[in-house]
Amino acid sequence: MSLDDPNTVPNLRDYDANLKAEAAEPTLEVPQGEPTSKCQIIAIYGKGGIGKSFTLANLSHMMAEQGKRVLLIGCDPKSDTTSLLFGGKACPTIIETSTKKKLAGEEVAIGDVCFKRGGVFAMELGGPEVGRGCGGRGIIHGFELLDKLGFHDWDFDYVLLDFLGDVVCGGFGLPIARDMAQKVILVGSNDLQSLYVANNVCSAVEYFRRLGGNVGVAGLVINKDDGSGEAQAFAKAVEIPVLAAIPADDDLRKKSANYQIVGTAASPWGDMFAGLAEAVGVAPPCRPAPLDQDGLLALFDSKDTGGDVVLEPATDADMRGSKSAPRASLEVVYDEA
Repeated sequence: MSLDDPNTVPNLRDYDANLKAEAAEPTLEVPQGEPTSKCQIIAIYGKGGIGKSFTLANLSHMMAEQGKRVLLIGCDPKSDTTSLLFGGKACPTIIETSTKKKLAGEEVAIGDVCFKRGGVFAMELGGPEVGRGCGGRGIIHGFELLDKLGFHDWDFDYVLLDFLGDVVCGGFGLPIARDMAQKVILVGSNDLQSLYVANNVCSAVEYFRRLGGNVGVAGLVINKDDGSGEAQAFAKAVEIPVLAAIPADDDLRKKSANYQIVGTAASPWGDMFAGLAEAVGVAPPCRPAPLDQDGLLALFDSKDTGGDVVLEPATDADMRGSKSAPRASLEVVYDEA
């Protein structure tokens, strides 16, 4: 049976052509009204080390202080999303606990993997050790277990998912690819690498929108804002709002390093996180306009990024080297023994 055979079921060539045609069709705008579900599931993406865990721990704590029921799920293989919330203590991960329970012939219970503090419920999916498995597959396995534990029957106002933004393939792209979340929030700073990651996530959102997806980007949280303005310029260029700008302040740095919660009314930073909590709740999901690489570089001074560099094509002579004469054929010549 050939792929060119019209009797092939399904005809993969036609299927591929139809898929491309469907992806090119304009889709409806992302819904701008009130969420149809009581629970808002929000995926937060950002470059590793940019401050997602700091932002989410304080955001979730403030939401709970405001009377909201909040579930925080760490979906980063580093398993450090909940560290600040629990004073630096490591939370047993779902993947690790599941493995141990399975070997013991036992079932995983809620109390084995979910813990609470300050009104926030939190858990870590976890991931494999280096070289021992796929992090994205671990995410998928973790959500499969959550489903068995009754995830869809839980009663929360907000479920916040902390995802590594450096990679948006496989399990890391689940909220976008499978419409698991209503909206995405980006965390970035005034540096090229974090905005590259934010732009990459915008590209993923737009790609799946063309394939019929419904997830949108609700906005950008600027962490360690030094006032240089690149992150604000990025948000304007990709047509998403800035939800909050957390300053590059030494007090915040020290409190974060010491696992101290500042997302509380008792903190001088409480008003800032209260404003972020409100913005996160009401911000509608938008369809972003991701930039190409040149557009991203244009947000920065070319002296800082190498934006003035001109690509110089290599030649065949360059590749052969000065000591290698061109050969008449691709014949392999072996050295004499």
